[in-house]
Order: sequence, then C-alpha cells, then structure tokens
Amino acid sequence: MKHRRERHGRHTIRLKDYDYSQEGAYFITICIQNRQCLFGDIKDGNMFLNQAGEMVRSVWENLPRRFVHVISDEYIVMPNHIHGVIIIDRRGESCIRPNYSMGDHKDRPSTEPQPIR
Repeated sequence: MKHRRERHGRHTIRLKDYDYSQEGAYFITICIQNRQCLFGDIKDGNMFLNQAGEMVRSVWENLPRRFVHVISDEYIVMPNHIHGVIIIDRRGESCIRPNYSMGDHKDRPSTEPQPIR
C-alpha cells in the first residue's frame, strides 16, 4: 500500500529536523476532505458561516483555553478550509516531524486539557 503522500501526489512542507514545539508564530491551513464546502457560503464577497462554520470559529477562538501556551491570532474560515496563525508562547514537548516511512509516530496526549464552554 502506498504512503498517503504518494497516493495523493502531495509532499510535506514541514522541515525535516525542525522542532515545531518551539515558540513562535505558525501559519496553519486546514482543508476539508475532498474540498467539500461544509462551513458556509460566499455571497457578494462575504463569508456566511453555517452551523459547522460557527463551530470551527468557536473552536479556533477557544484554542487558548484548551492549550495554555497557544495564542490564536488572525484567522478566516472559508467554505472548505480555514487559514489561521497561532502563536506558541512557551516551549512544549518536542515535536520533531516523525519519520512516517519508518512508522515513527507517537500520540501526544494533552498534558493540560481545558474544557471548552
């Protein structure tokens, strides 16, 4: 079975030896599977969020409550993806990109979970 990147013709843009737990600002894009427009619609140049889009907005805005060392900065929810900037303000557990071809992946449970209300 081919690796996910090979099946989809994509490659990672993550740096091989970069520790993504380092303090700093990170630009993030999260896309919906199959590019389905599930978060709302654009009308007259404005984005109108549906219930799912509102949920995504709420989760983004509450990231700092869940992850105490994360600051959520600018973001935009689009019909089939979200763009945003998060800021990590204190170093966390090492997050060097796993070597997927060798099956080197570990789940990292949150050490300080906070309920979202």
